[in-house]
Amino acid sequence: MNTQPLTLNHIYLGNCCEVLATLPAQSVDLIFADPPYNLQLQNELWRPNQTKVAGVDAEWDQFADFKAYDTFTRAWLTACHRVLKDTGTLWVIGSYHNIYRVGMVLQDLGYWILNDIVWIKTNPMPNFKGTRFTNAHETLLWSVKSREQQKYTFNYEVMKHLNDEKQMRSDWDLWELPICSGGERLKSNGQKAHPTQKPEALLYRVILASSNPGDIVLDPFFGTGTTGAVAQKLKRHWIGIEKDSLYHDFALERISKIQPALLDDEFYGRLKTKRNAPRLPFAALLESGLLQSGESLYFKKQREQKALILADGFLRTADEKTGSIHQIGAYLGQMPTCNGWEHWYYEDEAGNLQVIDTLRERLRREREA
Repeated sequence: MNTQPLTLNHIYLGNCCEVLATLPAQSVDLIFADPPYNLQLQNELWRPNQTKVAGVDAEWDQFADFKAYDTFTRAWLTACHRVLKDTGTLWVIGSYHNIYRVGMVLQDLGYWILNDIVWIKTNPMPNFKGTRFTNAHETLLWSVKSREQQKYTFNYEVMKHLNDEKQMRSDWDLWELPICSGGERLKSNGQKAHPTQKPEALLYRVILASSNPGDIVLDPFFGTGTTGAVAQKLKRHWIGIEKDSLYHDFALERISKIQPALLDDEFYGRLKTKRNAPRLPFAALLESGLLQSGESLYFKKQREQKALILADGFLRTADEKTGSIHQIGAYLGQMPTCNGWEHWYYEDEAGNLQVIDTLRERLRREREA
């Protein structure tokens, strides 16, 4: 099938595998997938007050058996692998009914799982019969395309800020992540427009963590458009694929009402950190005159452990060992690896020892000015 240029901020109406086959290879930065859960419901569910539970009994969640579901899963994950950039990541959410089968297919296709995230619901549906534990969480699998993939977006500092300056954990149980309810829940004739609509708070965290402003976010099971709504609010481009025309219309109306403010990218999660700062080799400090060949550097601020700077940016120790700031740092520290920027110190004009990373930051600021 011939591919067509991407139409951004657009909902494609049709089967996800068929639509994905028409999209260019390696064209999207992030995929969030909320596929059918294959809930395998056998009977109607009733509350103790004799009201019926609105379960998921739609045609799109019906599969003949596990083999049929696995075939379906393999098809859409294969199609996603082709359109995802080699620097992109994929998220899949599911329940105990399907997530383990999805994880198996992910690994069979060569994806490499970075994390499994547990979304702990603050307001789960009770187990009315009292025959098992209340199912109070869902699982998200976050993956890259292969084990060899080294580059992908993870906005670590943004997640840390979001979590009161603590490293974000893989169990998401904060108060702002309940199941979708209240005014956010879309309805048709007083009933849920979609039985498994996800809360925007969940997608906010996913998109903020693993994409940047201007990136393209694709959802192959778009439903009523939560992924597109949050992507639009966070200044990302989005693409939705949905085969149900009613869901398509709900999503289109919902997203058309969202007009993000025209602010700079830092407002939408692109923070300036050491991880995404422009790369500068150590030799740039010599070329700019901030350090000189023949000058001494001191390892871990210890004057007895020093090395001389060579004109090519390498260091040489007293025992004639030469190498980069990282190699010589690992050698002196007897460590397998070393980030030399954080362990080597130079002597300033006042005779005080300062970490060389301060010179790198000064040079970056000068070049950005």
